[in-house]
Amino acid sequence: MGKYINPFTDWGFKRLFGQEFSKPLLISFLNDLLVDELHVKDLTFRDKELLPPTKDQRGIICDVYCETDTGDRFIVEMQNRWQPNFLDRSICYACRSILDQVDKGRAEREDAYKFLPVYTICFMNYMPHTDEVSKFRTDIVLADKDTKTQVSNKLRFIYLALPLFEKKAEECVTDFEKWIYVLKHMEALSRMPFTAQKEIFKQLEDYADSHRLTKKEWEAYENSLWVVRDNMACMAAAEREAREKGHAEGHAEGMKQGRAEGRAEGRAEEKKAIAKQFLAMGLTVEQVAQGSGLSIEEVKGLQ
Repeated sequence: MGKYINPFTDWGFKRLFGQEFSKPLLISFLNDLLVDELHVKDLTFRDKELLPPTKDQRGIICDVYCETDTGDRFIVEMQNRWQPNFLDRSICYACRSILDQVDKGRAEREDAYKFLPVYTICFMNYMPHTDEVSKFRTDIVLADKDTKTQVSNKLRFIYLALPLFEKKAEECVTDFEKWIYVLKHMEALSRMPFTAQKEIFKQLEDYADSHRLTKKEWEAYENSLWVVRDNMACMAAAEREAREKGHAEGHAEGMKQGRAEGRAEGRAEEKKAIAKQFLAMGLTVEQVAQGSGLSIEEVKGLQ
């Protein structure tokens, strides 16, 4: 087991960003994420111990009220789990958070539809589909199509596709880049970087140190770690099935056009590319082999 916990297990994510004692970590992360936009002064967790109404919402780990240094308030939801139709679901969750604020019994009053802005921040610790996002950070606002001018601050979505963040430690310039580097590589780190440059990383190091966990905390963390591995394996198998179905259809068409050999070579290269992505995500050799369709020996050759 590594020196630091995996921050993308439910338990690990909640420990670092969803507990009262670690609140300074979340405040610091949000301020570095939204630098030059606003500055969070304080935050309050919203019923963090209550389970969401449906199982598919369990990936919403943090749900907080934030107050800025200017007195403005907004709500932040942080999501940390892959789900089918990920973008559509994140929009549904944000809309639900808005509807929960609306007083339906006062529809005739002028203030009936006043609500706090909702910021949805999604960690995508997997290689996104091409129809989701195509770069590391994608910011979505309500804006005019022609002028690109923002018309409302009530809805904001920030998608962070970690596999698309490729900077090395020495290449990280901003505090936000340092956060992302640490979170992405935390489980494989032997020492916490940037502690001399940013004080909050010393606190992050303390809370993320797996050797400081109690027996009860360790058991909870280990259980959540198995859940992540199972989810990754299921996701890999599902993607493999979808690819094989698409390849079968494409192969049939290719046979008609006399390009079967070229397609076979293309599939082999794609399997290797996908296997490399799964290895970068931390899956075991066996899981990568199952998800990519390569043999264990072929996967080991890619390490």
